[in-house]
Amino acid sequence: MVLIKRRTRLEELVVRYNTVSQAQFYITQMGADFNDYLNEHNTYQLALRETIAILERQGRLQIVNREHVPNYLFGKRDTVIALGQDGLVANTLKYLQGQRLIGVNPDPSRWDGVLLPFEVRDLHKIVPDTLCGKRGVKEISLAKATLNDGQTLYAVNDLFIGRKTHVSARYRIYSGDRAEQQSSSGIIVSTGMGATGWLKSVLAGAEGISRYACGHYVSDLDTFLNSASGQHRQEAVGEQEGKTEGVVIPAENVLDNFGWDASHLYFSVREPFPSRSSGASLVFGAINDRSPLQVESQMPEDGVIFSDGVESDYLAFNSGLKATIGLAEKHGVLVV
Repeated sequence: MVLIKRRTRLEELVVRYNTVSQAQFYITQMGADFNDYLNEHNTYQLALRETIAILERQGRLQIVNREHVPNYLFGKRDTVIALGQDGLVANTLKYLQGQRLIGVNPDPSRWDGVLLPFEVRDLHKIVPDTLCGKRGVKEISLAKATLNDGQTLYAVNDLFIGRKTHVSARYRIYSGDRAEQQSSSGIIVSTGMGATGWLKSVLAGAEGISRYACGHYVSDLDTFLNSASGQHRQEAVGEQEGKTEGVVIPAENVLDNFGWDASHLYFSVREPFPSRSSGASLVFGAINDRSPLQVESQMPEDGVIFSDGVESDYLAFNSGLKATIGLAEKHGVLVV
């Protein structure tokens, strides 16, 4: 068995400020409640001690810190337990090769935990049942980015393709038989598990902007932007009556049948900028085995691909590199 643990916020502060008292001084000066940090730390440490005690009675146990997971060599028959928030489960899952993962919530009063179906007290029964194959599992579809230099990166929730900083990313995007030169804030590729996160917020924002800007249609961007009055905007809308192109589809419809084990991904382009040299028509679509997404970088520096919000674990994606995005050949296996 392998137990994955994480630092608490207090431990992160101590790493930064050297001592608990200095960390307390900093938090207090900022007007925050240091007791909240202390309570969270104490609760997690208690849960960690109890978890270790339970697992050591079940068999051999290896404890791995979160930051060491990318380089840890998991055995084929390992059962992995993640004690922390949803992010810890997601960022562990993508480094596994089919091993079963048990997500444990160390502080149910603080965290909801979509990926944390169990509490520490459940481990007495869950671990033996899992080792004997008596527990159900849920398969998780992963996304995979492959560069033309051979590097790869997996994602449980989403991939981001763009620039490190808040400047425009330049690239050429290919989807099916379509291609487009683009300048944008980056591309998000979402899995079914990540559908309720970044993708949902992007779709909700796009839907809200579209409805506010043009009622139900935003088919002719130039007409809308150049219209001098609300009447002109209404005329632009009226011209599209009876047409399906441009109809705003609610985000909920896109997310239907997009479960954790979905056989497709979705990509969404953030803030595409239409100009003489860049387009904004190829901004959303599905990715599957028959139709992967390809992106050719035109960024001389600071181009990156990172997964699941972990910016420190990334692939450099600068000029000359081409990324192929698709479903991963492996699945995550979450004990339920």
